[in-house]
Amino acid sequence: MAGWEKLSRLVRREIIQRGEEGCAVIGFESRLAQCGEDEAKLMALYEELSGLEPMPDFPFDEPSDLAGIRALRPDADRNRGGGVPDLSEAVWRDKFLGAWSGRLSGCALGKPLESWPMMGGTNGNPGWRNVQLWFEGADAWPIRGYTPQRSRAESEHIHLAPWCMKSTREQIRFMESDDDVRYTVLGLLMLEENGLDWDAWDIGKLWHSRLTFQQVCTAETQAYLNFTQLTWRVAPEKPSDWADKIDWVRTHLNPYREWIGAQIRADGFAYGAAGNPELAAELAWRDASFSHVKNGIYGEMFAAAMIAAAFTETDPERIVEAGLREIPSTSRLARDIARAVDIAKDAKDQIELVDRIWEAFKHYDPVHTNNNAALVAAALIHSGGDFEKGITTAVLGGWDTDCNGATVGSILGASLGASALPASWIEPLNDTFYADLTGFDPISISACAERSYQVFLRIREQAATLAGS
Repeated sequence: MAGWEKLSRLVRREIIQRGEEGCAVIGFESRLAQCGEDEAKLMALYEELSGLEPMPDFPFDEPSDLAGIRALRPDADRNRGGGVPDLSEAVWRDKFLGAWSGRLSGCALGKPLESWPMMGGTNGNPGWRNVQLWFEGADAWPIRGYTPQRSRAESEHIHLAPWCMKSTREQIRFMESDDDVRYTVLGLLMLEENGLDWDAWDIGKLWHSRLTFQQVCTAETQAYLNFTQLTWRVAPEKPSDWADKIDWVRTHLNPYREWIGAQIRADGFAYGAAGNPELAAELAWRDASFSHVKNGIYGEMFAAAMIAAAFTETDPERIVEAGLREIPSTSRLARDIARAVDIAKDAKDQIELVDRIWEAFKHYDPVHTNNNAALVAAALIHSGGDFEKGITTAVLGGWDTDCNGATVGSILGASLGASALPASWIEPLNDTFYADLTGFDPISISACAERSYQVFLRIREQAATLAGS
């Protein structure tokens, strides 16, 4: 049972993943070639890869359990319990609308650009240069609006994602369905239905009840399939040995377990924990640990903590610091983000920034957690708190364009509030969102924001009660 790709491709990616995790994988590629498409041989090689341990000189310590993660966080003050600042009701509502609107706007900007020329680079160009060429070829450079549908760059074999034309400048009238925003809805639903009383098992049940197989990708596909093997449709109760099986769910035939899939799922949970980065990171851990490990988990925790912090913080550097406080300082992700922050502080302009970020992290897959999180952090700092500058830098950088535009948009939207967001980015959405989920197809963006605000009020009260008990 392969899933996202055929078995031989999964094993090839597993070789890369095991190498990134610090294991000695020299010789496995040639052995893979000898397997052909023989399933028995491929699975034997896969099992051997799965049994590898990191080399003794691997310099990183990267646990996947919450206690282990927290033990390796940098020493720093952080919010605990229910210590959320007391803002006025009007300010809170404005910030929730800003977060939702900013996320959808940033996602819509990047969505048509989620094609291989921009993600992986072509014609000897890095992805960011192809993004630039597209806008230049449409006489729309620098980026000041949504992606033009046509460009002279097409003559250089640069193209948009053909299934995303409804998000182009000429056609955009609403936020169309996308995995980056469907998961925001699922986070909202989980908190509406369960408050703080849920874990990774409940994530699996939510996915199976709300998402079709066609709506999940990479790591989510593999976890979705693995979880199917552990559930009985007419008996939804969590098995007593779930704690022993969850690692199999998130790792079996899942070489994508440190890719960006979890990082894009942070927002719905972070909105419920607005102003409380530590709680946001914990909720993100519960979600991410269903399908990811190590840096894949940290990516969602990092994003969630930044989003939660942004509701009460305006300094992008401090927002990034809030994210770093919730992940292990001993991780590859912490190292990569620190490097990205240095680049952002030193770069003289937007082009220098994205060029240096690309060169620093291009060894990762275009949809890996680390390179995209690094770009998000750099774009935030480069933005100086300017919404348009933030989302356009994140999208210009290439790789997972819609994911990064959405995350930066969410953070800056929460920080600035809807009333401060440029009308040129928000009004084209017409307060309308199609999530391709029952009850959210369509729904007004403002209704989503109000529901997140109401969830936040309940979560804040519940967190305060738990802290005082």
